[in-house]
Amino acid sequence: MYRGHEGMWSWVAHRITGVGIFFFLLVHVLDTALVRVSPEAYNEVIGTYKNPIVGLMEVGLVGAILFHAFNGIRLILVDFWAKGPRNQRKLMIGVGIIWVVLFVPFVIRHLSHVFGG
Repeated sequence: MYRGHEGMWSWVAHRITGVGIFFFLLVHVLDTALVRVSPEAYNEVIGTYKNPIVGLMEVGLVGAILFHAFNGIRLILVDFWAKGPRNQRKLMIGVGIIWVVLFVPFVIRHLSHVFGG
């Protein structure tokens, strides 16, 4: 039984980010398919995405994608590398460090475009 260690929380976060990414992809496919039906309607829908709320949602999406990708690599290492299970905590710390190093510069740059023009 899990007792709140990094394995349990990474499992929970991996599932949550996966579901979030799935719903983004669903919406993305549907709104992109709209261009075949009516280019004007497509342009109108895309125009509604150009606001600060969607900009903040994009930050969440990129954070989820980065975490999901690097945590997936960590899971592969845990499953297929003989030393993976023993180094689970170190691997999780590595995922966190890589996530921060890549995510923070993105957030700064992206939000400067969203709120700065």
